[in-house]
Amino acid sequence: MVVLLTGAAGFIGFHTAKGLLARGDKVVGIDNLNAYYSTDLKQGRLKQLESHPDFTFVQAELAEADALAKAVDGKGISRIVHLAAQAGVRYSIENPAAYVASNLVGHANMLALAQKLEVRHMVYASSSSVYGGNRKTPFSEGDMTDDPVSFYGATKKSNELLANSYARLYGLPLTGLRFFTVYGPWGRPDMAYWIFSEKIRRQEPIRIFNNGRMGRDFTYVDDVVSGVLAALDKSAVLSGMAVPHRVYNIGNDHPEELMSLVHLVEKGMGREAEKEYTEMQKGDVVHTWADISRARSELRYSPTVPLEEGIEEFVKWYRASSFCP
Repeated sequence: MVVLLTGAAGFIGFHTAKGLLARGDKVVGIDNLNAYYSTDLKQGRLKQLESHPDFTFVQAELAEADALAKAVDGKGISRIVHLAAQAGVRYSIENPAAYVASNLVGHANMLALAQKLEVRHMVYASSSSVYGGNRKTPFSEGDMTDDPVSFYGATKKSNELLANSYARLYGLPLTGLRFFTVYGPWGRPDMAYWIFSEKIRRQEPIRIFNNGRMGRDFTYVDDVVSGVLAALDKSAVLSGMAVPHRVYNIGNDHPEELMSLVHLVEKGMGREAEKEYTEMQKGDVVHTWADISRARSELRYSPTVPLEEGIEEFVKWYRASSFCP
């Protein structure tokens, strides 16, 4: 099976590519290698992937439909895992145009490409950010998601609506995955666990938003990949639905307080952090918690990695990497 994987040089994309290759699939990876965070990190991920004979990489912008079509021409693609997006809740406040280009135009182009290629299934990345101002916990796929608190969350909700329209109009099998705070080795430098590690290493103070009264459903990247692959293999069932579009929460179903994360990073780095407590940041939410009963039942998704073990693995990788000089 040949899988088109967008965002292949990204955090989740890199780990997903490894998972696909390990089970014998061929992967055509696409990424624009933008400078939102270190391109050295992205190149480091690609270097590992490109050593595999069944991995092919093409640099392309999803917002450029002609370049995208050229990148995949003649590749024999049968399924798509679309993970490319402009990430970051806080950055969407500073640069919303980047999110329009990547998350809206790029996503629309991917839907059109999937239709043109007549793929058997496309799985795409959504986000827990679609739940926005929802106060009910845990977050369930049936909850209202019409009150985004960030522009990023609004683009991800828009992705789901666009996908549903394509599924209804063209019978295109599509699955959206709402990821909940993914972390692990080769992660993203803009995420709290990486920032805390970096600040502790440099003996600089870390900022604790909302005075530490925050919680997240942290999900280890290996568990996320298991969910992506399980969803990708579900296309036969989707094809039998009246509207072949399904959305799943991919989380840990075990929310942790922010200060628990801080203490685990301190433990791993062998040093207590100097802390600066501050107010809630605009566009953020206080708590997230995934109800994963649908994914458990339909995908047999079952996360296994607790936060303590996952942070230990991240810190081990971080301290041994070139990104922790």
